[in-house]
Amino acid sequence: MHKLIENQVRISVRNLVEFILRSGDIDNRHSTKAQYDAMQIGSRLHRKIQGSMPGTYKAEVSLKHTAHYRDVEILLEGRADGIITPDEKSVREEQANLLYQAKIDENVSAEISFIIDEIKVIRQDMEKLDSAAQVHIAQALCYAYMYARALNTKAAGVTEENEEKKRLCIGIQITYCHPETEEIKRFLKVYTFKEIKEEFDHYISEYGKWAQFLYEHRLERNASVQKLSFPYPYRAGQKRLVAAAYRTMINGEQLFIQAPTGIGKTLSTVFPAVWAVGEEYADKIFYLTAKTITRTAAVSAFDILRENGLKMSYIALTSKEKICPNTVMECNPVQCPYAKGHFDRVNEAAFDLIHDCEQITREKLTACAEKYKVCPFELSLDVSYWVDAIICDYNYVFDPHVRLQRYFADGERGEYIFLVDEAHNLVERAREMYSAKLEKEEFLAAKKYYEPFKSVVKQINSCNRKLLELKRECDVWKVLPEGEGIGSFVMALERLYEALNRLSETHPEWTAPKEASEFFFHVRDFLEVYERLDEHYEVYMEHTSQGTFQINLLCVNPAERLQECCAQGISTIFFSATLLPIRYYKELLGQGEESKAIYAASPFDPKKRLIVTAADVSSKYTRRTVSEYTRIGQYIKAITHSRRGNYLVFFPSYTFRDEVEACMEKEENVRYIRQESSMTEGQREEFLDAFREQDTPTVGFCVMGGIFSEGIDLQNEAVIGVIIVGTGLPQTGSRQEILKSHYEKEGKNGFLFAYLYPGMNKVLQAAGRLIRTSEDYGVIALLDERFLQGSYRSQFPPDWTDMQVVRNSDCANILADFWNKMEDDHVSCN
Repeated sequence: MHKLIENQVRISVRNLVEFILRSGDIDNRHSTKAQYDAMQIGSRLHRKIQGSMPGTYKAEVSLKHTAHYRDVEILLEGRADGIITPDEKSVREEQANLLYQAKIDENVSAEISFIIDEIKVIRQDMEKLDSAAQVHIAQALCYAYMYARALNTKAAGVTEENEEKKRLCIGIQITYCHPETEEIKRFLKVYTFKEIKEEFDHYISEYGKWAQFLYEHRLERNASVQKLSFPYPYRAGQKRLVAAAYRTMINGEQLFIQAPTGIGKTLSTVFPAVWAVGEEYADKIFYLTAKTITRTAAVSAFDILRENGLKMSYIALTSKEKICPNTVMECNPVQCPYAKGHFDRVNEAAFDLIHDCEQITREKLTACAEKYKVCPFELSLDVSYWVDAIICDYNYVFDPHVRLQRYFADGERGEYIFLVDEAHNLVERAREMYSAKLEKEEFLAAKKYYEPFKSVVKQINSCNRKLLELKRECDVWKVLPEGEGIGSFVMALERLYEALNRLSETHPEWTAPKEASEFFFHVRDFLEVYERLDEHYEVYMEHTSQGTFQINLLCVNPAERLQECCAQGISTIFFSATLLPIRYYKELLGQGEESKAIYAASPFDPKKRLIVTAADVSSKYTRRTVSEYTRIGQYIKAITHSRRGNYLVFFPSYTFRDEVEACMEKEENVRYIRQESSMTEGQREEFLDAFREQDTPTVGFCVMGGIFSEGIDLQNEAVIGVIIVGTGLPQTGSRQEILKSHYEKEGKNGFLFAYLYPGMNKVLQAAGRLIRTSEDYGVIALLDERFLQGSYRSQFPPDWTDMQVVRNSDCANILADFWNKMEDDHVSCN
């Protein structure tokens, strides 16, 4: 793979002018819906307008130009929507006709060398539109300069030297189109080449200080990388992981890494990514996580490398809801002082922040936002453009509605490395991102929010009638092959969507309440997903346990959509301690069997941990009785009593936990704490701190698949036992049964794909909380007789071959033997 040029900064023309010329307020009251909608249908209208133009109209002309500022080459890239290049009399007549149709703000008698046509789809009243936006003109001006420089200058007659003599001019035309009415309005202004060059030079000069900063930072960063070594002695198998990851990155490929907890997966992926960036194979690292708690490891990895001399900048993005300084999050200039005039001040704030520090923490970010009175969330997104690494949630790369538009909006490929941490989580997260649902009850509720607007209420009623017809056809739940039977509902929904969109034009003064906005986006999301329906989806309707009626568009296999996102970077590494079986994750995340994979064995001594499976208890629904809960409680007591220390107990659900706890005899002088379904960050830290304290033995009751079953790092005897109650199988229901049926239609084992693989992943993640370092030791107890079945045992890691079978009657003796052996081997136990 080619290397980047150290003193070259690449930027699209659109990003350049929008960055330099932005001003005004953040205001999501009117613009968000219209802008998003225009983006989605803009390409279709672009093609239609381009197709209606004369034969001398060249559409989608790719342009590149390298400008210079001090030590930096600024590589500008873009694609002009259209260029009209007159050559003959007939062409000049066509051009004259175009000029006649366009609104020209000056009388120009000079001959026009060519016209740049920039097409914008906007949801505005065309009658009230009397001029083109400066940012759109600037974009076309840049294309004009780039095209002029790219032409054979003698034939084109636009060189600086002869431009005055020949009196040749260039037309800048902005074509606006309404997305619904398709009404078109054009504005054309004629410039001399000299005027265009002056504007272009101004934009480059304004951007130049930023480009120079990037170049100087790169020099320092790249020099530091050349001196950087791995900060610790390699653990067994770790160097092999680092080498495989590095080869994957510089070759522009994908890799799945299955590596056990404690081997150092985070540092094993971050370190080679840092080297790839430092050697100019890549421009930026995206470290992607599923949960906030797991970002700590990524931040720690970069900090460790920085302590060892690395000069690399990074930012960990915080969600808008968490970082907003206001009590109520309303992003408009009336209700938020940070939104008012934000774009007038944000460039100065960002430039200040990136010069002040490389380690951009939340505290530094919010302090800077307060100093300049700008939105801290939007500031963080701007700053992310100028740093080397971004630590963020999966959503910012993979979710079509949340992904960072400044990187991914145009579909172009960037020089990015994607590190996908805890990648086993991405299957379900991606299914959520690419699925959609609507409830009949939403439409009834929406009527009161839109009551003043009869046209909208009429369409809501139409949708509601269609849903009522479908509801009558459904007993409990019903699969609709290829969306059969919902066509008329979708047509009604499209009419509703058009009516909702028109509100921003007909009633611009109306501020939609939060509930109305959420309803709009649910409608929009449903229609978007419906357009993408294919063999990877299942459509079904159901009566839910909450008493609602739903239409669901379920994305069963999100791999294709995920790969579209991965294609916008140069390399993707999926890694986790539980990517087993690897073929399952290759199929649902990657490129199928084409994806490369590497497995690392555990570097830790298996003699320091005991794995037991109970042969006489189960969490099966048919066995959920008081006597079964009591036997499980006896196991928990026997295990936690066998050695003084801290234990984590993972249950299949909160309800199951409560039932066992009610039947369990608890010990005195032991602290019992519980994970709750909703916990603040402070409460989570308080829960974990109880295990870091060594004064009182602690037993934590948690839920499999929850916040404490992965991503937490409790070392140095903080936990000496993990007890897992049940197999973690998802609850039987319409969704899981539909997944099962889908896989069976593909010739696969539906139970494995819909139930066993996801369930066992939760089990293995919970078990991974025990051994984190070479000094750790303890017990893993699997309390369900189903773990003895071949289908379950085949999912265990290769190093679990020493598992022992126990019963309630002999469990205590087997545990005592293990702990006695630990003492005999001089393991430090209290």
